[in-house]
Amino acid sequence: MAAGAAAAALGREGGEDAFRRLFRFYRQRDAADLRGVVDFSAPGGQVFRSQLSISSVSDQDACRAGLQPVSRWKAYGLSGYPGFIFIQNPFLPGCQRHWVKQCLKLYTQKPNVCNLDLHMAPEKTADLWGQSKEKLRRKGSSKCEPRSLLEKLRWVTLGYHYNWDTKKYSANHHTPFPSDLAFLSEQVAAACGFRGFQAQAGILNYYHFDSSLGIHVDESELDHSRPLLSFSFGQSSIFLLGGLKREEAPTAMFMHSGDIMVMSGFSRLLYHAVPRVLPNPEGTALPSCFDQALSSDLPVGSVIEHSSDEDWQVCAKYLQSSRINMTIRQVLAEGQKFPEESGTNTESRAPSEDSHHQENSRAKRHKPTNS
Repeated sequence: MAAGAAAAALGREGGEDAFRRLFRFYRQRDAADLRGVVDFSAPGGQVFRSQLSISSVSDQDACRAGLQPVSRWKAYGLSGYPGFIFIQNPFLPGCQRHWVKQCLKLYTQKPNVCNLDLHMAPEKTADLWGQSKEKLRRKGSSKCEPRSLLEKLRWVTLGYHYNWDTKKYSANHHTPFPSDLAFLSEQVAAACGFRGFQAQAGILNYYHFDSSLGIHVDESELDHSRPLLSFSFGQSSIFLLGGLKREEAPTAMFMHSGDIMVMSGFSRLLYHAVPRVLPNPEGTALPSCFDQALSSDLPVGSVIEHSSDEDWQVCAKYLQSSRINMTIRQVLAEGQKFPEESGTNTESRAPSEDSHHQENSRAKRHKPTNS
C-alpha cells in the first residue's frame, strides 16, 4: 500500500487518536515509501503559491540577514491550513553556515539554558563547543565512539526561558535575546505580513537520526496574534501538521535544510510534531546548499559573520548525522506584561514526552534528560 493510502487508512482507524497513529506510522524506520508526504520542491495538489509582502523588507535588509530579496522567495500555503506559510530555502549562498555555527558555538553559551544543565555542574556546561570540537573533528563512523557534549545536546532556550514544568514563561527568567537572530526573525515575519514582530523567546532543537519531537501545541506565549517562526538546518525531516484536536489526521511534509515555516492565524495553535529525521535526499553527507562558502563581500551592517575553516569543519561533521531547528516566538504583545505569579519555580526542567524530544534505539527508549 502506498504511504499516502496507508496514512489515510490509519487516520480512519478507531482507538488511538489519528495524530498518534500517523506519528507512529512515519516514525517507523522501514517506512521507505513516503509518496504521501508533501514535497514543496514539487508543489501540487493541496499546495499553492503564497503571496508575500515584498515591499515590507528592503533588498538591503534581506541581504543583511543573509536572505535573498523577498521577490525571489518561493512561498507556499496548504489548503485547509490558513495562516501556514512554507518558504523554500531563501538563504543566500553560504549564509546557512552562520546560523549553524551560532547554534553550536554561540547560542549554547551561558546565560542561555540547555538540557545538560539539568544534570551537570555549571562549570561542565559553560563551554560545550570548546569541550566538543576536537572530538567531533576526529569523529569516525563507528557508533561505539563516546559522544561529545554537543552530540548530547537536545535543546537550548533563548530570551524568555520556557519552563517545562509549568509550560509558562516568566519575567524573572529572561536573558538577552541574540541580536542577529532577532534581526533575521523580524525580516521573515515582515515579509509574511507581520511588521513589528519582536523575537522574545527561542527554543533550539538538536536532532539526530534517532530523534523525534512529540505531538504538541505552542500555546504558552501570551500573544497568539504573532506568528511562530521555524528555521531548519542540516539533515531533512518529516513534519506533521494537524488540527485543533488530536483526533484530526495531520498532513505530512518534508522539511529540508534552509526551509522556513511560519504558523500564524488559524494555524498558530494547531497540533504538530516531527516523527522522523531523514538523511539528506541528495544522497550526499551534507545538502548541497552547504557547498558554497560565504561571499567575502558582505553588506554594511550584515549580521552574518564569516566562519573559519576550522569552525566549519566541526559544524559540518556534526551536521552529517544531525538537524538543527530554531523556533522563534513573540511572547508578549506590545505593552503587555506577565501576570503576577507567586511561588512559581522558574527553573527550566525536562520536557515531557509529548512536548519535546523522544529518542528511540533498538535496545531501549531514552528519557529526554538522559545524556
